[in-house]
Amino acid sequence: MIRHDSTRIDPKRRATLDYKKKQFATPSFKQQDYPHRLNLYHVPPTAEIRLEDFEQWAIDRLRILAELEACSFRNKTPTETADHIKPLLDKWLRLDANSSSAQGSTDVRLQDQRRKDHYSHFILRLAFSSTEDLRRRFTRVEGALFRLRFQIENARERQDFVASLNLDWEAVSEQEKRTLAQDLLNATPSLKKSDVEEGVWFKVDFETVPELVEGRRIYVKGGKAYVPSKEQMSIVLADFHDRLEQGLELTARALPRLDEDDRLSPILNHLSNNFAIPDSTLADSDTTLSGATINASSIDNLSAHFPLCMRNLHMTLRKNNHLKHFGRFQYTLFLKGLGLTMEDCLIFWRQSFKLITDETFNKEYRYNIRHVYGDVGGDAIRRGRGYSPLSCQKILTEHPPGSGESHGCPYRHFSIENLTSLLQVTGVNDRDVLRGVKEDVDKKRFHIACNRVFEWAHKGEIRQVKEDGTWKAADLDTIVHPNTYFKRSYLLKRGLAGDSGPSQADNMEM
Repeated sequence: MIRHDSTRIDPKRRATLDYKKKQFATPSFKQQDYPHRLNLYHVPPTAEIRLEDFEQWAIDRLRILAELEACSFRNKTPTETADHIKPLLDKWLRLDANSSSAQGSTDVRLQDQRRKDHYSHFILRLAFSSTEDLRRRFTRVEGALFRLRFQIENARERQDFVASLNLDWEAVSEQEKRTLAQDLLNATPSLKKSDVEEGVWFKVDFETVPELVEGRRIYVKGGKAYVPSKEQMSIVLADFHDRLEQGLELTARALPRLDEDDRLSPILNHLSNNFAIPDSTLADSDTTLSGATINASSIDNLSAHFPLCMRNLHMTLRKNNHLKHFGRFQYTLFLKGLGLTMEDCLIFWRQSFKLITDETFNKEYRYNIRHVYGDVGGDAIRRGRGYSPLSCQKILTEHPPGSGESHGCPYRHFSIENLTSLLQVTGVNDRDVLRGVKEDVDKKRFHIACNRVFEWAHKGEIRQVKEDGTWKAADLDTIVHPNTYFKRSYLLKRGLAGDSGPSQADNMEM
């Protein structure tokens, strides 16, 4: 007689499971503990967070990653990149060391910082795992962020973190180290003989440290790379990249399940679109310039500080005495962001439209200008004081210009010949700059091209404020808003202090 296992479900019969136990079971989440501020992000977070935190934490991390990528595109040295990113990390993604608190890693403040870092990484992992290009870019900039944090970590806490990883490496014995001492010394010219004899060495598969092998900085024998302790960052970084690439592949497979959640999908889609250029709003402080006269008659003089998109609109307006709808909309919002009042804006447009009568202007254009300022329109428009000035991201992605239209971004929407001609008309004649702009445009790094022109046009002033220390590194972060371009240019040319407000807005739109 055959004995059946009573716990096994008969495949020919319907499973008699109590659905209530699954449907109404109380979820149990593992509370994360963060003994170190460095993290390989191997274990995903499982606790609940507010939707507002989900969005804001991802935005804060995206700011850092976008700046890291911009530093790479602008060929900044590792030292320059570190000096530029550290103040931004303190502002948006601060991680303090255990030694900064008497309670150590159990301090609530430190745990909250590390929790935000942990969750924001996995949120962006969801947003950037959909395509191979996004996964590759995300791995690159996250690796750069991890490398920077690893380098600035104090030695004791860095060693504690490495010891907790249990990585697959083998310590070189004293006997083997004495046998290979001369080979190790010859293969690592940066080390002294005492470093070889007294230092700690590890053996790993040479494929795990391609950076060291390529640079001929280590000794390789029998498929094993002999790595000194000072180069252990390469081993840890290689493991970080491997884990992240595998995690992104798994996340990409799970993405279709998120389509059912209509709360997260719009946020994740917007984050992935903003990876090229973070979207930003204009802070109220950026609409005021101390000592600047901004009225209808001063716009021509101020246009020397305009970014190329607004400079093109202004030149077209002066040439044709007219702009089409989206050109007027983009330019009016920019002028509003400068601090131009609605009354002065009406005067400016009326004086610019010289070929029409007052009756035509009042009938066809006056209402739209008042609507932009929130003077007329629905309650939502009036309560929000009208529309916000357009960021670079919105100008690049919304309402591409058609025939006869002048709005949009010249770096994106102009042919390279027309773009070069426009730059030369505005005074950009340096061949290296024009060549760099062409390379940026070919690689679709439009905001980097704009920042390249800005840095060339203000190279003397930027050097001066850096030497004087009057501007902080955060005051010279990558420009992603036309009004930020104008304000920073105006302050630099006038020799005003950076703390008067050239920095980007503190919020990003979603």
